[in-house]
Amino acid sequence: MVYNCNPLKNMNSKLVIGISSRALFDLSQSHQIFEKNGIEAYRDHQIQNENEILDPGEAFNLVTKILKINDLYETADRIEVILLSRNTADTGLRVFNSIEAHKLNITRAVFCGGESPYKYVKAFGVDLFLSSSKDDVKMAIENNVPSARIIPSKTKKKVKGGDLLKIAFDGDSVIFSDESEKVFEEEGLKAFLDNERKKKSMLKAGPFKSFLVELNKLQSELDSGANPIRTALVTARSAPSHKRVIKTLRKWGVRIDESLFLGGMNKSEFLKSFEADIFFDDQQQNITDASAKVTSAHVPFGIKNKN
Repeated sequence: MVYNCNPLKNMNSKLVIGISSRALFDLSQSHQIFEKNGIEAYRDHQIQNENEILDPGEAFNLVTKILKINDLYETADRIEVILLSRNTADTGLRVFNSIEAHKLNITRAVFCGGESPYKYVKAFGVDLFLSSSKDDVKMAIENNVPSARIIPSKTKKKVKGGDLLKIAFDGDSVIFSDESEKVFEEEGLKAFLDNERKKKSMLKAGPFKSFLVELNKLQSELDSGANPIRTALVTARSAPSHKRVIKTLRKWGVRIDESLFLGGMNKSEFLKSFEADIFFDDQQQNITDASAKVTSAHVPFGIKNKN
């Protein structure tokens, strides 16, 4: 089935996702060799095993589903995933062999030989950068690129079937700025609620607003009756602080399919019920908890990440 899409969009714009090899594939064994025995042992291991296909990593399901959306367009691909790796091309051959074996339509790559690939993020026009490297993600987000660190989980999560892509976002310091979170941290809950009641202005944009807007563009191009993308806002906010959120999204013209105002409840079970393919949050504890249930990524932005 082909959805009715805007042909101008097909030709002139792409949603571009940059991803590291450790976010895409399970390279935990190889990484342990690197940390324990150094770069030469790592290189030897990768070359000796370059025909051994890597297992899916934390972000594999997300990448598979988002690339599948290209099948709904009649002309050029609307979405591109680019590999941005600290490997050399030599050690990265195993990664490309695995991409081919898993039938992932990824053709562009950068291998930086131990250096950070973040410097190429803007050159590729990346809309979202996912990596296992804390430093790479931090540098990218400081350069105004929506970025998050994929958190490895010790729990083997069941791969969700079907093609429906589900993405969940925290609100403050992710979609929105940390302005309200600062009030909560510095002055407490009462001051936060008073601030939200009194404020008439819209919330300021956070690091992931632009990515959410791009997802909205995709959703608007595709059949609303069977849309392949579903989004959720999963926030610790509750009434009355929900009003600024709703009014801000309305002002931006941004659609969120599901909104969960949890009033401080643990988010993990709700994310499991939503069946998120990925969840973005700025608070490390929330991400650690959620990673046992769904693929989770830490956004190093805002007052919670100052230290």
